[in-house]
Amino acid sequence: MSAAGRAAGRDPGRAPRWYEDGALHFGLGIEDTFVPQGGPGERPIDEYELTDHYARYSEDLGLASDAGATFMRWGVPWHRVNPERGVWDWSWVDRVVDRFGELGLRPVIDLLHYGTPLWLDGQFSNPDYPQVVAEYGVAFAERYGDRVTDYTPVNEPMIHALFCGVYGYWPPYLTGDSGLTTMVRALGEGFVRTQRGIAEALGDRATFMHVDASMRYAGDVQGEHRATAERLRHQAHLVEDLVTGRVDDQHPLAGVLLGHGMDDTSLAWFADHAVRPDIVGVNYYPRISTELFEEGVHHAGGFADPRPAQDAGVAGLVEVLLEAERRHGAPVMLTETAVTAPVADRVAWLHESVAAIRTLRSLGHDIAGYTWWPVFDMYEWTYRHGTAPREEYLLTMGLWDLVEDGRGGLDRRRTPVADTFRALATDARANGAVGADGADGPDDADNSTGADSAAGAAGAADETRVA
Repeated sequence: MSAAGRAAGRDPGRAPRWYEDGALHFGLGIEDTFVPQGGPGERPIDEYELTDHYARYSEDLGLASDAGATFMRWGVPWHRVNPERGVWDWSWVDRVVDRFGELGLRPVIDLLHYGTPLWLDGQFSNPDYPQVVAEYGVAFAERYGDRVTDYTPVNEPMIHALFCGVYGYWPPYLTGDSGLTTMVRALGEGFVRTQRGIAEALGDRATFMHVDASMRYAGDVQGEHRATAERLRHQAHLVEDLVTGRVDDQHPLAGVLLGHGMDDTSLAWFADHAVRPDIVGVNYYPRISTELFEEGVHHAGGFADPRPAQDAGVAGLVEVLLEAERRHGAPVMLTETAVTAPVADRVAWLHESVAAIRTLRSLGHDIAGYTWWPVFDMYEWTYRHGTAPREEYLLTMGLWDLVEDGRGGLDRRRTPVADTFRALATDARANGAVGADGADGPDDADNSTGADSAAGAAGAADETRVA
């Protein structure tokens, strides 16, 4: 099969991949947001530096392995490995990839998790961005492709587009529909060129996981906010629609794109160079992934003027997983989930969400993986515009808590969330291929609330599609 064919879609003649064995695979992630550009009133964000991961990478990967994870979503600090165009420093990444191999832990590589190198003037709006991000992705694949075969070209591209192109929070500080169009076009072209370049370099060994944030809307979505809510629902999928060749002049947001810098030739390029996911990744946080519209109240969204959030729990999780399966016809993974809460609440959500996914699998849905994010706590993005010490921005959402050690470092303190994750991840009977000997069916209930809610929500979703 040609490189173009490999990038564009799944080859039915190839051997089964690791996620196609019928089992439920458990993974973890390390928060890897990188916005290295600073300025007046803005601190750079490098989550690896904030969490001491650069120094403690070996221990950190070991934590994931000890917790029973078989894969880890892990990001490359592009701004560090590529200090000048065409200049590479892989020394630290070499050690990390070696450690993955020692542990037998599968890396799923986030190539772009928000930031560009400091030398790229204009960041995503630089006309060279699509080419330079592809050069970087291919350089990584060529160096590590004998050991690393699973890639996410861009993590959460629509969050990129919003923060950099609509809200003006992050470089290049664009706003409005023109900013959205600039970001979507640049991210999309870079995404396509990266995936196609890696497919050319690695051939059939390459696997591509497309990951984006879930964005749900509830409340007054049929009244005065109907048009806004409808637009936002379509906008949530805009980059993925573009890179998979689904945006033509009939797309609900074609008028926005065509009115702000794109043209029919641009859309035709994406249609002619479409890429497809091997796995569809869904990031869902029950307490923040659903925004609430209120009658008579108007918010612009984002940190500056946020809409209130609604805890949609298992019902929201089921909805976004089934929507991803329906839209793409590919295996689906929950690629990020957690609650920022005390340990008991984290344990409860872990049980509920795993039970929901096991129930969906028993009903025949192709849900291949579960990822708790992150393995240890992280720091809130508001750190960038703040002045307080990092501990003031700590988000307690990991399996391990981060605890200041009094010497400028961070201890990793194991919590019962890690023990619960390990018990769920290593339960071969419950996680085996559905219908195989010893594998549980729909009555497998780590948590009856999660299982029952999932079954009910799945049934409601099916009825809605039929209607």
